[in-house]
Order: sequence, then C-alpha cells, then structure tokens
Amino acid sequence: MIPPSARRQFIVANTRLQSPPHTPELTLHLADEVTPIWRMTEEALAEIGLPPPFWAFAWAGGQALARYVLDKPDVVSGRAVIDFASGSGIVGIAAMRAGASRVLAADIDPFCGEALSLNAAVNGVAVDYTGADLLDAPPPPWADVILAGDICYEKPLADRVMAWLAQAGAAGATVLIGDPGRSYFPREGLVKLAEYQVPTTRELEDQEVKKTAVWTLP
Repeated sequence: MIPPSARRQFIVANTRLQSPPHTPELTLHLADEVTPIWRMTEEALAEIGLPPPFWAFAWAGGQALARYVLDKPDVVSGRAVIDFASGSGIVGIAAMRAGASRVLAADIDPFCGEALSLNAAVNGVAVDYTGADLLDAPPPPWADVILAGDICYEKPLADRVMAWLAQAGAAGATVLIGDPGRSYFPREGLVKLAEYQVPTTRELEDQEVKKTAVWTLP
C-alpha cells in the first residue's frame, strides 16, 4: 500500500494545475500531454501499484454535472451532498462552491482521497472523503442530494449504481447523473435536465467534443 504522503507527492509530480474547459472557474491537478502520467502504460502503472488514474482527468460527465450545479446552485445550496465515484472531486468541489452545507466525496481508489484534498484546497473549499464502497449498504439517509458523473462505463457497475441511485431517489434524495452517452447508461425512465457540448480529447474519448447530458430520476 502506497502511503498517503507518497500518493500526494505522486499526484503533484505527475499532473499540473489547470482549469477544465467546461468549468473554467475551477482549478484541478490534471494530467495532459505534457505531464508524465499521460505517457504511462497500464504495465508501468501496475508496477508502482497505481490503479487506473481516473482521478487525473476531468471526464465529460463530471464536467457537465459540475457545470449544471454551478449554474443552478439552488439544487445543492444548504443541502447535504454525496459526490459518488468522485475521481478528481470536480463535482463535489462545484457543489461546495455552489453553497452545499456538506459534501462527502466517495471513491474506492485511495489516490482519489489525496487528489480531492489537493483540489479542494486549491479551490478554497473543504470536502469530506470516504474510500468505502457505498454500494455495499443502503444510501445514507442524511444525503439530500447524490451526484454521480460518468458511472456507466462498465455494465456490472452501471447496474449496481443505478439500482442504488434508484433506492436513494425512492427515499427522497435528489439524484443527478452526468453522462456523455456511455454504452451502459439506461436512459429509459430518466428525465434529461440539460445538455452540453463538453470539450475533451481523443486520447480519452472518441470525439474532441462530447455531447453530454445531466439526468435525474422522475
């Protein structure tokens, strides 16, 4: 297990501070073509014990969801929020900037905890973090809002997450999902709230601009 201080040093050394194109008011430690982690192969990452560094990129679904929250702060203002599968923390940070009373960022990758800490500090907010798999238990009853960006890239995970989110919605939570048209995202039974053209890169996606929507449960 890589200790937290080493994870933090790795993030700082292998990313650079930049603003995601769809949320220019936020600044994050991200990877791009001029950062070392961009060139690392899966084998090289495995050798140093690093899971796939999803936290090093501002994915289209997360950017769209963060944009929606920043533009419509009433969705989270004064409310307790979970940022599910937080990655870089872009969505949770946006929620705090929009006036959430509390944000818990949840991601099972321990590097996300350090990335979140660094990114939250840069943006002048405080966001709580848990590495627990929230899908192993019912949604926390204290959560007023659950935000989930780009969660449907694998079918087994998508099925589990959508069932968990439906349970949260049935219990009264507001559920918002950002998705750029992933194969396993079930649009049926959901309501589209907004649609964006999110700049990205062909190194990550199949297009340089991804049509990305924010959805909610009816």
